[in-house]
Amino acid sequence: MMHIESKRLRRLPPYMLGGLRLRTLELRRQGVDVIDFGMGNPDVPTPEHIVEKLCEAAHDPRNHRYSQSKGIYNLRREICWYYARRFGVELDPETEAVAVIGTKEGLAHLALALIDEGDVALVPDPSYPIHMYSVVIAGGSVISVPLREPESFLPDLARIVQDIYPKPKLLVLSFPHNPTGAVVDLAFFEEIVQYAKRHDILVVHDLAYADLVYDGYTAPSFLQAKGAKEVGVEFFSLSKSYSMAGWRTGFCLGNRRIIEALARIKSYYDYGIFAPIQIASIVALRTDEPVIKETAEVYRRRRDVLVEGLRRIGWEVPVPHATMFVWAPIPEPYVSMGSMAFAQMLLEDAAVCVSPGIGFGARGEGFVRFALVENEDRIRQAVRQIRRRLQLSSPALPAAASPGPRAKDLPKGAAPQ
Repeated sequence: MMHIESKRLRRLPPYMLGGLRLRTLELRRQGVDVIDFGMGNPDVPTPEHIVEKLCEAAHDPRNHRYSQSKGIYNLRREICWYYARRFGVELDPETEAVAVIGTKEGLAHLALALIDEGDVALVPDPSYPIHMYSVVIAGGSVISVPLREPESFLPDLARIVQDIYPKPKLLVLSFPHNPTGAVVDLAFFEEIVQYAKRHDILVVHDLAYADLVYDGYTAPSFLQAKGAKEVGVEFFSLSKSYSMAGWRTGFCLGNRRIIEALARIKSYYDYGIFAPIQIASIVALRTDEPVIKETAEVYRRRRDVLVEGLRRIGWEVPVPHATMFVWAPIPEPYVSMGSMAFAQMLLEDAAVCVSPGIGFGARGEGFVRFALVENEDRIRQAVRQIRRRLQLSSPALPAAASPGPRAKDLPKGAAPQ
């Protein structure tokens, strides 16, 4: 019988997180109140002044026509001004900036623009799925680089490249890191740039969690590293910082040849983001810093409630210093189950949905990811439901303790500033 699916589609494994999502919806239809930490889907509302600008722009019929695939000039200029103001990085809005319909779309189209059949890309393991599968969809091959600690990543990278043929074309990175919450400093990116130059490798960095940072940590931009624009690009998203996940506004910035390639392939696929959203996104990029910090503070408080609660019931988890996730090693009595079965057990027996680590790569096995998208009361309720199911030995922390930042949780060179 003829294959309906293309070869590229048949190369993709079943989406590991999809089954849990469907089961969560099914249980809710049955009346089960599932507390859902599965998907990193922000529940914090978009700031009102951004919504108001969208409404105003949407009432202007001139904005109802096709837009530009690479984004209107004023938006591209605004993101360049933003990078100059925040990171001290100078960018040309005509040749070094493209607006994308969300970073996920941008990464997928960029892979199609850069990767030929048989090309090799280096991707950390574990990793956000599109970082791996954009390459696979484009016909390339992925070499996984273990992400145990950021300081061990570069030595592993150097060792792996010596044994690879053909030579890798692309290195995909994302810090602060989803799912692990790992953070790096600017010196890390400086080394990456030198590595990329030595081995003639392009770098793609996804800066999705620039503003969801805690305990004094500040996330650098890859483009701040000397020579970064010579070897790569960076994606920046409004989804998390501005609670605009459904708006699908992101950017690709940096190397002119890479930007040109992305803009060219996008011109065949889309007409860009709805113009009123782009206009509202300009307003978003001008948002006062306290508004953004308050969003981060919501996630910081949730992090503390979850980490403190899990530790109190005997589930020891590290404190993340960035992102909206807690990357939790499976408690010792349940490690042998594997992350998928453990996540299914929590869903069925505790009505708590988490993401299994195996969904983020082979080295995600042994972990589950909590997305901090439920309020503090719901988080406390989830901990109570988990406690009843797991019945772990009690713990470490006194009732009033807070996890707080611990020096050993910060990677080398990333001490609070």
